[in-house]
Amino acid sequence: MSTARESDRRTVELDTEHPHSARIWNYWLGGKDNYPADREAGDMVEGLIPGIVDSARADRAFLGRCVRHLVTEAGIRQFLDIGTGLPTAENTHQVAQRIAPESRIVYVDNDPLVLAHARALLTGSPEGATDYIDADLRRPGHILREAASTLDLGEPVALMLLGILHHIVDDDEAREVVRELVEAVPSGSHLVIAHATAEVHGDAMHEAMRRFMERGGTPIVARSRDHVATFFDGLELLEPGVVSCSRWRPEHDLPGEPAEVSQFCGVARKP
Repeated sequence: MSTARESDRRTVELDTEHPHSARIWNYWLGGKDNYPADREAGDMVEGLIPGIVDSARADRAFLGRCVRHLVTEAGIRQFLDIGTGLPTAENTHQVAQRIAPESRIVYVDNDPLVLAHARALLTGSPEGATDYIDADLRRPGHILREAASTLDLGEPVALMLLGILHHIVDDDEAREVVRELVEAVPSGSHLVIAHATAEVHGDAMHEAMRRFMERGGTPIVARSRDHVATFFDGLELLEPGVVSCSRWRPEHDLPGEPAEVSQFCGVARKP
């Protein structure tokens, strides 16, 4: 079953004049769903941080590894993927339903281009369910109410916040959003976070973020490893803890693969 909420089909004007982080990510990953403003901003960031494309690829590879772990080792069959970005290869539902076809996935995003591609994004297995909600992370209550149409929030859920939490620049607001989401799901649920950091590339990352926002991009903030770890307070953080996305349970070492990329990540279980 695959659906996009009719109630969420906003009439919006697609902003192609300003860069969008999801479309820049799409560009770095070799996708075609991006515009000149996105490509220019992506090239600017890569000029400051030559390894940023490796970071994007490492983040995507982390998604695959953590979803496989959650399905095969933790027995998770429900995913709430907030800030899914644009459709690319190996989306959450593709990884999960390949292993467990009955898996149910709800994607959440508020980018008009993602909404336009929702039907392609929602091609899942007939045994499971794949849904799309047009909503903002800053409204977790609304997201949870809509997601309950597809997910059973009385059963464990994997909360996926990859590359989205750093767009809530106020620390207290970011913590409150995470708290509300985690409190709404039962024991055995998992929280997955990938978050931009400046600990790897230092001032170059801060400068790239500053220029990105100057171009009209969505506000973004880099947080430290220790700061990212606070989002998992009260949860059982899985080994190896909060690490570079390239270092979370790597399945094999590839020649030339970076040891550290500018995205930290972590996976934790609700006890």
